[in-house]
Amino acid sequence: MADLKGKRVLVTGGAGFIGSHIVDLLCDEGCAEIVALDNMIRGRPENLAQALGRGPVRLVDGDIRDGKLMGALVGEADIVFHQAALRITHCAAEPRLAMEVMVQATFDLLELCVQHNIEKVIAASTASVYGMADEFPTTERQNPYNNRTLYGAAKVFNEGLLRTFNDMYGLDYVAFRYFNVYGDRMDIHGRYTEVLIRWMERLEAGLPPIIFGDGQQTMDFIHVRDIARANILGAKAKATDDVFNVASETETSLLQLAQALASVMNHRGLAPQFEPERSVNPVPRRLASTEKAERLLGFRSTVSLEDGLADLVKWWRAEREMTAAATARHEAALS
Repeated sequence: MADLKGKRVLVTGGAGFIGSHIVDLLCDEGCAEIVALDNMIRGRPENLAQALGRGPVRLVDGDIRDGKLMGALVGEADIVFHQAALRITHCAAEPRLAMEVMVQATFDLLELCVQHNIEKVIAASTASVYGMADEFPTTERQNPYNNRTLYGAAKVFNEGLLRTFNDMYGLDYVAFRYFNVYGDRMDIHGRYTEVLIRWMERLEAGLPPIIFGDGQQTMDFIHVRDIARANILGAKAKATDDVFNVASETETSLLQLAQALASVMNHRGLAPQFEPERSVNPVPRRLASTEKAERLLGFRSTVSLEDGLADLVKWWRAEREMTAAATARHEAALS
C-alpha cells in the first residue's frame, strides 16, 4: 500500500456529507496539506470543525465550475478525491445544471489532473448506474444499461471518462459505487433531504413515519464512516483503473428501516403509516456484493445499522438543539 504521509490532497465537496468524513480520516494520515473545496450549497463549514482543529486542513469556498480556481488547486495537489455532486433529486429538477456540474466540470477536473500529473484520483460513483440490477447480490460486472436517471447517467459517463483517460494518459484512479449512504452530517437544511430525516422529524413529534407504497422496497445501507474508510483504502491501494461497490451486503426494507429507527428513537409503538405510492419505483431492490473491495482493498463494512442509526439520531438531535438556540438568540436580539 502507498503512504499518504507528506501528500498534498484536494477533496472536492470537502465540507459535504461524505467529503468531510474523508477529510477527518485524512487528518490521521500525515498529509502535508488537505484542501477541502466546497460551494456550501450542500456543504457546511461546521462539518469540518473537528478537522480544522487537528490537521493541516484549508477550507476553500468555491465552485468546481470555476476553471481558474480549479487549475490553481489541482496544480498544488498530489491526490484528488472527487466528491462534489448534486443530489439525484436535484439533477432531475435542474437537468442543465446537472450537466454543468456532474459532466462538464468533472471532465474539466480530470483534464487538469492529467495536465498536473496527479498521482491518483479517487472518484465517487453510485449504485444508480445499475438501475434495476439483474443479479443479487449485485457485482461490479452488472452492466449500467438499466439506469434511468440523469444522476446515474452522469456517473456512468464519469466512470467511462476515467477509463478513457487511464488508457489515453495513464491517469491512475479508482471509483466507488456508493449504495445507500446515511449517517451524521446528512443534508438536513436543504431542499432535497433524505427519507430518514423526514422520518426522524415525524417520530420526534410523536407522529408515525410515512411510507409510500407497501414498504417492501429494499436498500443496502452503508454508514458514511465506512464510505470514508473505503476512500482512504482506495487511495493507498495499488489498485488502479478499477471500480468498487461500497455497501454493507445487508438488504433492508423500508418497513424494517422505519421500525429500526422508531426503536432507536424510543417510539416502538409508532407503527409506520402507509400511503399510496406516488410513482412507480424503477428500483425496488438493492443488495451489493463487496467481495471485490474486500479482496483488492481489504474493505468490509463495520458499522451495523442499529449503531449507525443511533449515531445519526444523536447527531440530529444535537443539530436541532443548536439551531433552536441560534434562532432564540436571533429573536432576542431583534426584540
